[in-house]
Amino acid sequence: MSPDEYCQDKAAQSGSSFYYSFLFLPKSRRLAITALYAFCREVDDAVDETSEDSIARQKLNWWRGEINAMFAGAPTHPVSRALSPHLGNYELDVKNFLAIIDGMEMDLNQTRYLDYINLKHYCWHVAGVVGILSARIFGVTNPKTIEFAEKLGLAFQLTNIIRDVGEDARKGRIYLPVNELQQFGVTAADVLNARHSDQFVALMQFQYERAQSCYEAALAVLPKEDRRAQRTSLIMARIYRTLLVEIKNDGFHVLNQRISLTPIRKLWLAWITYVRG
Repeated sequence: MSPDEYCQDKAAQSGSSFYYSFLFLPKSRRLAITALYAFCREVDDAVDETSEDSIARQKLNWWRGEINAMFAGAPTHPVSRALSPHLGNYELDVKNFLAIIDGMEMDLNQTRYLDYINLKHYCWHVAGVVGILSARIFGVTNPKTIEFAEKLGLAFQLTNIIRDVGEDARKGRIYLPVNELQQFGVTAADVLNARHSDQFVALMQFQYERAQSCYEAALAVLPKEDRRAQRTSLIMARIYRTLLVEIKNDGFHVLNQRISLTPIRKLWLAWITYVRG
């Protein structure tokens, strides 16, 4: 199996909404973004699929070394070997890859966030930076497009947090800010024990509205001249915002289930967004 095939399998097996947005890209950009996605999956799995924190930290440190080796021209892992040819073509920065790894390590250091400011810092590391790298792969001529990518990454991560409240709670993690739980009268025990209530719905409505405002803020700064190049980002935004509305329409029953869109619906949304530009 070639490095590109390894990354393709990693992306396809995940069933992620992102995979469907990659299908319409030219080959070189598609290979690059698929390799980036596979890297994100590898370092995320290093934390989520490892029971011992010490071993997870060792894996993340290994990846730090591998990223530095990749930029030195000596990658060894299939993912870094797949990424290597694209580093110069799309001006990908070593600091951004290391920032993603730092974000994954944050999950080993804390399971609560006091307020939205602290949560945004986490989101920048695990999603905003990914947005920056992705935007560079898709094509950037105006610096405002980088701002668009960061803001969109935040919106994506806030959507993930809403969708995965129950799944994260079962891992002992609550990403909903502590002061907002208090504001709406929801306790950490309520979340950890999957107690759905009117207060929880109100809390999630607040999270929903903030996520939607982040999508609007991102789209508002996307320069017209880069809109066509960033169609893949727009496809991802269309799929994620549709998911967000589905969660709301289901009454925010996210404590005991993980709401998702069917593959055919994701493909349809991707196609419609691509055609409309």
